[in-house]
Amino acid sequence: MRLIYVLVKNHFLNYLCIHLKRTSMNKRILIFLIMASLLSCKTTQNLPTVEKVDIKKYTGLWYEIARLPNSFEKGMECVTASYRQKSNGKIEVLNKGYLVEKGSYKTAKGTARVPDSKYPGRLKVTFFWPFSGNYYILSLDENYQHALVGDPSRKYLWVLARTKTLDAAIYDNLMSKAEKNGFNIQQVIKVNQDCE
Repeated sequence: MRLIYVLVKNHFLNYLCIHLKRTSMNKRILIFLIMASLLSCKTTQNLPTVEKVDIKKYTGLWYEIARLPNSFEKGMECVTASYRQKSNGKIEVLNKGYLVEKGSYKTAKGTARVPDSKYPGRLKVTFFWPFSGNYYILSLDENYQHALVGDPSRKYLWVLARTKTLDAAIYDNLMSKAEKNGFNIQQVIKVNQDCE
C-alpha cells in the first residue's frame, strides 16, 4: 500500500512540476498547498511558536523582508500580505507581489484560522478549499512591528515587518532564531520593496 502511495505521489508531483511554469500565482499557491499536504507525513518535527497572538493587533499590512525561495513567489518583488479579521473570527488574507518577468502585480486571496486555541501561533491558511498550509508564527515583536513565520517542514520561512525595511540587528536576531529552529538561513533571500 505504501508503494502505491509513493508512486501516485511521485507521478502527481512530476505532473505539477511540468506545468508549474504556465500557472498563475493562485494556481502556484494551490500547488504548494497540495504538495505540502502530500508531504505532511514527513514534516512531524516540532516547531515552537509564540504563546500569545492578538489577532486584532496582527491584522493590517505586512511587508515581506526576506524568505526562503519557493515556487509560488518565484521572480516576485515588493511582496506584501494584508490581514483583516472577519466577523466569524477567521482572517481574510490578501497576498500581493510584483512579478518582475511580466511587469505586473499578482494577488492571491485566502482565509486563515487558528485551529487550536491552545496554540494561537499555529495558523492554517487556505487559498483553495479544502487544502491548507501551515502558518507558524515563530517570533513576534511585542508591538507587532515584525514577525518570523515558518512551516514545520523547514522549507518555508518569511520575515515580515510593518515597514519596507528592517533594522539589521533585528533581522540578524530573527535569522539566529530561525537557524536555532533548524532553518537553512544561508538560502534566505532578501526581498526588494522598491518597485515604484
